[in-house]
Amino acid sequence: MPVDRSLVARRVAMALAVAACLAQGAAWAEPVPASEAAQRGYQLLLQRQDSGCVLCHRIPGLPVGGDIGPSLEGLSARASAPEVRERIADPRRFNPLTLMPAYLSLTGLTNVAQAYQGKTILTEQGLDDIVAYLMQSDRVRP
Repeated sequence: MPVDRSLVARRVAMALAVAACLAQGAAWAEPVPASEAAQRGYQLLLQRQDSGCVLCHRIPGLPVGGDIGPSLEGLSARASAPEVRERIADPRRFNPLTLMPAYLSLTGLTNVAQAYQGKTILTEQGLDDIVAYLMQSDRVRP
C-alpha cells in the first residue's frame, strides 16, 4: 500500500505544532521567583509568633494552615493590595466582631502585657512584605 507523503508531512507538522504549544504552556505555568519583599513576607508567614496568619488561614505555598478564617489562595484575584493591607492592618474597620487581631492598630486594646504596650503586632514593613507575598503567592516560588 503506497504511503501518502503529504499526509505524513501534515501529521508531523501538526505534532510539532502541538508540542511547541505545550512547551510554551509549561513555561507560562512555571512559577516565577518571588520578589525580595515577597520572600520576607513568606518567612514572616511561617513564624507563628510574629504573624500568626497560618493558625487561621490556608496560605498558598505554606506547608501548614488553619481553617478558621477564609483561605487566602487566589487572593490577588479577589482583592487589591491596598484592600488586603487595610484588612490586615485593622480588620475591625470591616467587621467590629472579628476574631482576627489588628496588626497595625493599638486602638481599643486592654490588658496588654507591659513588654508589648505601645507596639503593634507587625511593623509597616512586615505588613507590606506579607501583602507582597499574598498578592504574588499564586504565581511565585519563594
